[in-house]
Amino acid sequence: MITGDRLAVPDDDVSGRRYGWRVVLGVIVVAFTAFWVWALFFASKEAVNKIDDRVWAQRAEDICARAELEREALADFRRVDEGDPAMVAQRGDLVDAATDVVERMLDDVVAIAPSDAKGAAIVPLWADDYRTYLGDRRRYADELRSGRNVAFTETAVEGIPISDKLATFAGDNEMPSCAPPTDL
Repeated sequence: MITGDRLAVPDDDVSGRRYGWRVVLGVIVVAFTAFWVWALFFASKEAVNKIDDRVWAQRAEDICARAELEREALADFRRVDEGDPAMVAQRGDLVDAATDVVERMLDDVVAIAPSDAKGAAIVPLWADDYRTYLGDRRRYADELRSGRNVAFTETAVEGIPISDKLATFAGDNEMPSCAPPTDL
């Protein structure tokens, strides 16, 4: 029906459309609420990387804490003169010495495998990533020894720095000392 320049819509059509939108919005609100109830109260709070062998994790933390102290003893707080290639090269030697400590630490940690299946499966992956990170540190030390005082760069895995991945595993397993060092 047309009245003037406007098309008249019967009241039944308008109320039908309003009812349809109310149903759609109601379903969205209910789905949103159900998701948050599930996420807050029913979803697993267990970390994805957490292994069940807590004795292994404690042993690893003890090894890593000792290595952290050993690495900290190597600290050299002198200001590096970028114009002095010998001083930059000394910094490269220091990075290598600290990396040696971290490498021994990793070898000691993975010398005994976790007793649970999940740990036995993911710890070697963590160790492989850690070795990649150690390779990044070695490459950086070589750059410093060549006299170039460049910024440290590390391998990215799926768009995130590999050190973040390593630190997440260490955190999930209550082994904070096993996170990669941030001494560069």
